[in-house]
Amino acid sequence: MEASVRNPVHFHDLHPAPADMRAEVLAGLALPQKRIAPKFFYDAEGSRLFDAICELPEYYPTRTEIGILRRHGAEMASRLGREALLVELGSGSSLKIRVLLEALRPAVYMPVDISREHLLQSAEALAAAFPALQVHAVCADYSAPFSLPVDDHEHPRAAFFPGSSVGNFEPADAERFLRRVGELLGPDGRLLIGVDLVKDPALLEAAYNDADGVTAAFNLNLLSRINRELGADFQRDAFRHHAFFNRELSRIEMHLVSTRPQRVRVAGQDIDFRAGERIHTECSYKYSIDGFQSLGRRAGFEPDRVWTDEDSLFSVHCLTCSG
Repeated sequence: MEASVRNPVHFHDLHPAPADMRAEVLAGLALPQKRIAPKFFYDAEGSRLFDAICELPEYYPTRTEIGILRRHGAEMASRLGREALLVELGSGSSLKIRVLLEALRPAVYMPVDISREHLLQSAEALAAAFPALQVHAVCADYSAPFSLPVDDHEHPRAAFFPGSSVGNFEPADAERFLRRVGELLGPDGRLLIGVDLVKDPALLEAAYNDADGVTAAFNLNLLSRINRELGADFQRDAFRHHAFFNRELSRIEMHLVSTRPQRVRVAGQDIDFRAGERIHTECSYKYSIDGFQSLGRRAGFEPDRVWTDEDSLFSVHCLTCSG
């Protein structure tokens, strides 16, 4: 019997130029409330640390979402449509996409991620596991406008956005982002999206303050990346990780807190910090099911189906683009 020959991974590099990172980081550090966008977490080490976070006992979202996908994958596949062009926004947990690919068997799989090394490793592994699958890996910032590099109108379009990454956007930005996804998919395109639900704040705070300090290392690695790529001189031991649930805004916030007065050189500019001053690095909004479906409608999607775990910790929504 002849061995199957897998299709090669087609790589499309739409990665933002280094000047984009420099401009965004400097602009964020110049704000009264200093901030750095969470997309800059994901260099190779940041991606490795995030994979480790997903294995932590405190971090319920990944295992809960995978459980939902395993239980309902066949129904999800029927909603998305087989032989589709499947775009994955953020090439994260390979286990999640493997569960979906097994059920869906799309014609084309297009992972989109800003971390080039992580993207290529994941795409190569999936191409080996699914040799008949066409894989087009796209290195791009999916939070900004971009176009699909493959002009394929033969297959229905679907997108997978797992992990409740939509919660990292401010609500108005989430609406704009979903509108852009709708433009990529076109009328009747389907979106399968993970959404973390409102729950006991103690459970939420434990998930972002794990006992092993992996989330803290993930947060602090952002400074190491800026040092390396922007010629900065952040001292990691002069900052500490801080995460808490903001009840009023229904979101987890992550910060890096300066432990002393200090001056940091970043891309040729001096940035002053007071003791206790924070860099806001991430928000993770938590939604009710009705609240997220309302957001989807405002962005041009109609709710089709939602699945949750038995404890209502997490939800996976199928939305249809109304065009």
